[in-house]
Amino acid sequence: MPEDRPPYPPFTQETALRKVQAAEDAWNTRDPQRVALAYTPDSQWRNRDTFLSGREEIVAFLTRKWQRELDYALRKSLWAFHEDRIAVRFQYEWHDAQGQWWRSYGNELWEFDTAGLMRRREASINDVAIAEADRRIHGPRHPDEYGVDIPLR
Repeated sequence: MPEDRPPYPPFTQETALRKVQAAEDAWNTRDPQRVALAYTPDSQWRNRDTFLSGREEIVAFLTRKWQRELDYALRKSLWAFHEDRIAVRFQYEWHDAQGQWWRSYGNELWEFDTAGLMRRREASINDVAIAEADRRIHGPRHPDEYGVDIPLR
């Protein structure tokens, strides 16, 4: 049975928004195996200064990431879309083993195959130390918050 991950390209505003929310929901599970299933078996990634190829490397990378980035919680916003590509901006919060909280800001470029699996992901990310009292992302987004944009600051 072939793998697929609707919605499929070419994207519309509605389907691009659904794709972004599905990615946010999956990443908030912090389950590397589940997240990796949204990517083609030979998916190509650039995450900051790390280059990955294939699901096995994606799973290993995400496993290390979520061992280091504790209590990770993510928000994504659709920036643009065209045919088989989507651009998003995102923010996530997490703390390190010493208890320092961080907000990570980033942009991603996504490219999909006809089955709706992501074949390419490029992510640029910056981390900003924050006080725990300044947190604004607490766990997965509730459905009544779907589509609510994330503030710049």
